[in-house]
Amino acid sequence: MIRLSASTPDFAEAFAALVDDRRESAADVSRDVAVIIADVRRRGAEAVRDLTHRLDGHDLDQSGWRIDPADCAAAYEALEPGLRTALDLAAARIRAYHERQRPADSDYTDAAGVRLGARWTPVDAAGLYVPGGRAAYPSSLLMNAIPAKVAGVGRLAMVTPTPNGRINHLVLAAAHLAGVDEVWRIGGAQGVAALAHGAGDLLPVDVVTGPGNAWVAEAKRQLYGVVGIDMVAGPSEIVVVADAKNDPEWIAADLLSQAEHDTVTQSILFTDDAAFADAVTAAVDRQLATLATGTVARAAWDTNGAVIVVDRLADACPLIDRLAPEHLQLAVDDPQSLFDRVRHAGSVFLGRHTPEAIGDYVAGPNHVLPTGRRARFASGLSVLDFMKRTSFLGLDETALAELGPATVALAEAEGLPAHARSVALRLRLNR
Repeated sequence: MIRLSASTPDFAEAFAALVDDRRESAADVSRDVAVIIADVRRRGAEAVRDLTHRLDGHDLDQSGWRIDPADCAAAYEALEPGLRTALDLAAARIRAYHERQRPADSDYTDAAGVRLGARWTPVDAAGLYVPGGRAAYPSSLLMNAIPAKVAGVGRLAMVTPTPNGRINHLVLAAAHLAGVDEVWRIGGAQGVAALAHGAGDLLPVDVVTGPGNAWVAEAKRQLYGVVGIDMVAGPSEIVVVADAKNDPEWIAADLLSQAEHDTVTQSILFTDDAAFADAVTAAVDRQLATLATGTVARAAWDTNGAVIVVDRLADACPLIDRLAPEHLQLAVDDPQSLFDRVRHAGSVFLGRHTPEAIGDYVAGPNHVLPTGRRARFASGLSVLDFMKRTSFLGLDETALAELGPATVALAEAEGLPAHARSVALRLRLNR
């Protein structure tokens, strides 16, 4: 864990090194993923079957390529009542929040008599990648599937690996609750490639979203343009701004809530009190000793964690903008005053009683967020990721007469005479 103080002479250099540290996987997977994508594009279902047998250890022809919707419904009904209630609450709140994101069409006539506007429509089909194994999170499925359904996507196809044929029943329950139309036993880069190019009965989709390992992220990156994607996400991260009025145990737990995801995740504390920084660090050590995910969280905290002491909490804001974190917690009495100063963060959690974990599950805003400083230019997953905007315009003879001459002049200046002529002929100009 790195300990920095803004008052030391070498702080600027040390903080710059922290900002520039890249925690993405060091494995060079690009070439392997390119080979997999090319194989799926060329051989389709045959390639997917072979890769699934080799990488996931089961035969799709024996296990079945798809999981029956009835099995998803049965998994939902079999949930322990308290867990089903929690899943229902999460789905309802996620749906309500995202329904407010639906954009409105526009249609108006301006002073020149030109009709202008835009129409929003959903994509025809979307594909969701849902990881298997350690990272099989039903909450992520809800966060990806529900915005697609709110957008009006007609066909929602989900791929998920089932290593050695094992199925995550909680994921199936979430798929039923979210209204997923198809569930396929396919994972890895080959699963993303199958969604993009199609494979046998799995027809291609228009947009692919969802988290995954380095191979999945690289497949999405390489297939962007064939399909739309949500983002290329890296390791998770959290920044917590906290003063000494907080309980150190609370803040320690907040930092570890992300550290337990993976050994390459990052947790950073900003505080204006050195003694409080010591108390939080000690609390982290105590909690790691009893945490079931302590081995992973310890590796993440020791390698990537940081505690930064600043003179005033407001001084943290420009530093936060340089980090552009995925999650930002403002655990202070007046979080709005700090929030007003921060420009770059994926999602912000306001106040001492708003732990980031609430946002992961039941609050409503999407937890699929930009990582690796990408919040400087990117946003979290939304309904808009499953929609596209079509502009339109219409002119009558009067409107064309007003706008036409300028169009002709600009087209001729750009050396495009056919452009100019298409307008000039209507205006009966000699061109």
